Amino acid sequence: MESVNSTLLTEFILTGIPYPLRLRTFLFAFFLLTYILTQLGNLLILITVWVDVQLHSHPMYIFLGVLSIIDMAISTTIVPRLMMNFTLGIKPISFGGCVTQLYFYHFLGSTQCFLYTLMAYDRYLAICRPLHYPVLMNAKLTTLLVAGAWVAGAIHGLLQAILTFRLPYCGPNQVDYFFCDIPAVLKLACADTTVNELVTFVDIGVVVASCFTLILLSYIRIIQAILRIRTADGQRRAFSTCGAHVTVVTVHYVPCAFIYLRPDTNSPLDGAGTLFPTTITPFLNPLIYTLRNQEVKLALKRMIGGLRTKSQV
Repeated sequence: MESVNSTLLTEFILTGIPYPLRLRTFLFAFFLLTYILTQLGNLLILITVWVDVQLHSHPMYIFLGVLSIIDMAISTTIVPRLMMNFTLGIKPISFGGCVTQLYFYHFLGSTQCFLYTLMAYDRYLAICRPLHYPVLMNAKLTTLLVAGAWVAGAIHGLLQAILTFRLPYCGPNQVDYFFCDIPAVLKLACADTTVNELVTFVDIGVVVASCFTLILLSYIRIIQAILRIRTADGQRRAFSTCGAHVTVVTVHYVPCAFIYLRPDTNSPLDGAGTLFPTTITPFLNPLIYTLRNQEVKLALKRMIGGLRTKSQV
């Protein structure tokens, strides 16, 4: 044990994603632009929800504002470090930095899963029980649900980080991935990782499967309720309030299931799959919600119109 402790790692080297050297500058610029647009797009959504009275008094858009915060945080956790892969030289990450990155990725990712479930429940109440909706989904309950999602996410992230880094790491120090995630880091452990792999599979599987099942059940009831609406216009308006949420849930859950809920195959597609929830989804969410949600588009127009009026005065 003493010989192991004397050679414990103090830093890791992230190998990043493989790419042709001739595309280095292009990829750096692409991810930099994606990161900037992600921050600006989500910040715009957050400001719009905060400023517009009609939005920030509605639970659905409170959830959307929280989702924007999570998207900005996930992007900040992963993308800047990813961009370093496209610069010259070796850029190691400290042991503490690796722990922090893994914790925040799973903390924010699981919080996002819980939030998607709350958004589906909100749509279920709004469409299936419209007369009781203001009472059932009041401001106090909305606050408690959001706080519960953050707390549950923090506990999940802490559990995964503790389980992963309680193991000794004594070399090699090359993480075959573009950020510190559980499957890639566990390969470097100098101890048996069977328990970790089992707990990770069960824990993440329970979170993903339970959230997805609740979302699926909510939408089965929602679809049944919409089909009972007699007018085509009413059905179209009801579907439009759910379309954006269904789209982002699909983009989020499919890559997560592909990465974590299957046997370890060392597939090069793993890195590409993880780019969706860490880079692409945070970028797409503002676009999806502004293009597919009429109320957000109207709120943006009201905010821009108000700014123009003030500038003219």
